[in-house]
Amino acid sequence: MPPGTSDRAARAFLHRHRDWLRRALALRPARVAVAVGAHLPVDGVPLEVVSHPGRSVALDRGCLAVPAAKAPGSAIATFLKRRARQRIAPQAEGYAARLGRPVAGISFRDTRSRWGSCSSSRRLSFSWRLAMAPPEVQTYLAAHEAAHLVEMNHGPRFWALLEDLMPDHAEPRAWLRREGRGLHRYRFETD
Repeated sequence: MPPGTSDRAARAFLHRHRDWLRRALALRPARVAVAVGAHLPVDGVPLEVVSHPGRSVALDRGCLAVPAAKAPGSAIATFLKRRARQRIAPQAEGYAARLGRPVAGISFRDTRSRWGSCSSSRRLSFSWRLAMAPPEVQTYLAAHEAAHLVEMNHGPRFWALLEDLMPDHAEPRAWLRREGRGLHRYRFETD
């Protein structure tokens, strides 16, 4: 509830909008606790989480192998953060270089409302959950945010610039709109 909203007003709002709320909640993908036996995508490929005696998370024969001594959720989140940085940051820097615009920094966070952003101080930020998306979606976001180094809006010049950087951006963008919400269903907490 917004600050200062009474319980009565909140209940009235819920009552007025209950059908819409039920429909919206029904559309949410089921949550998946990241644990041994769960399936989650890496680079768009669904992998089963398995335990192994090693010391780090590894891709192994179509599985995501997690050290037996570590909490799977936490270990896999760390793995995905590193993977996102290794894959997306160099692409974003490459696109920025093509545009002649240096990047002041790149960060990765677990954002809910945006897959990426570009600040006026030339800092790019991405959701590390993009490591679960197909590679072409990761590339699209890198190009999209780099284009914001030149055009800080989504006007016609921005889309023309993105088209020059990545002519085949329509399908990855559509994938993100269609499937992106599902990347937030994975829960990495270890409680």
